[in-house]
Amino acid sequence: MKHTTLAILAFAVFAVGCKPSEEKVAANNREATVGQIDKVAKEAKDVAQDMKDYAYAQKAEFLALSETQIAEINKDLEKLSTKVESANDAAKAEAKPKLEALRMQVDKLNKQLDVAKAATESTWSDVKSGVRKGYGELKDGFQQARQWVSDKIAP
Repeated sequence: MKHTTLAILAFAVFAVGCKPSEEKVAANNREATVGQIDKVAKEAKDVAQDMKDYAYAQKAEFLALSETQIAEINKDLEKLSTKVESANDAAKAEAKPKLEALRMQVDKLNKQLDVAKAATESTWSDVKSGVRKGYGELKDGFQQARQWVSDKIAP
């Protein structure tokens, strides 16, 4: 009977001793989860920094970058126009309004850049957003035109 009581007591001590281990596992899981959340938050912060929200003090840098991007799109637009010129008459007729729409978007974006050049610190945020939106629309339109040319006109 003494051995049985001792065995039950030893089992009880062992069982109670295991609970802190389960608590340690839960604590470790919480720490791992918090660590993962911190890692994701840091990565998101890094991405946000990479995307740079150009402050008014960085206006010149933003404008220079925007002008460079528009110049690249203009070069690519000329390449597309050259491909279209080598196409048949039906494809040319269909492509002409698409290319003209892109040229109009470029003109509109250039006007937005002129407004951005004259922007004050109080209007900068709105002007900058307008330029970014205009560039995004131009880039999307250009990608659609490029896709159309590759689908309709052989390279």
